Amino acid sequence: MTRIAGMCAVILAAGESTRMGRDKALLPWPPISATAAASGGTLLSAAIASLAPFTELVIVVVGKNEDAIAPVAYANGASLVSNPAPERGQFSSLQVGLHEVLNRGRDSAMVTLVDRPPVSTEAIEALVVQFTGQFVLPPAARKWAVVPEFGGKHGHPILIARELIEAFLKAPPTASARDIRRQHEDRIQYVTVDDPRTCTNVNTPEDYARLSS
Repeated sequence: MTRIAGMCAVILAAGESTRMGRDKALLPWPPISATAAASGGTLLSAAIASLAPFTELVIVVVGKNEDAIAPVAYANGASLVSNPAPERGQFSSLQVGLHEVLNRGRDSAMVTLVDRPPVSTEAIEALVVQFTGQFVLPPAARKWAVVPEFGGKHGHPILIARELIEAFLKAPPTASARDIRRQHEDRIQYVTVDDPRTCTNVNTPEDYARLSS
């Protein structure tokens, strides 16, 4: 595995999980089926474990759920940063997380959502190879982000260079990450990976149940 110097993992976990009915970050992982007992892991701990080997540190963005999330994050070696107004939406949490990346003296980020099942090591390695390959190119030719693609859909984790971090931070909180990426489409590299989890959302109890079937 290649640990990228100057890169932080950022896990967005400040949502209220209203459709799930309980905090998605704390859902058992692997999923509990009728024939399997809980392993003690959660979606959050699994996300931390999947990203930590490739990054210098892991930052979890929390909101009103900070008290519930903190024990899991700290037990798995991650740091917390709180979004003071998570009701502003997911983009505001992204901005909070990226501010913390820069505050920690790092200049790139590997961003994912806590409601995505952890993707395979092979998929992350494919993204890392493409991202680190930009370092040997002249600045004018470098991509600002590497995004996984499966079945024609774009997913997570997304690897973001300093230039795109700054573009995200300059945008108003009412913007969206997708809008900012589209503004810089020529600076985005999409990488086909063989892992459907890069594009799998876990928003409802039914979504979670399908993962254990």
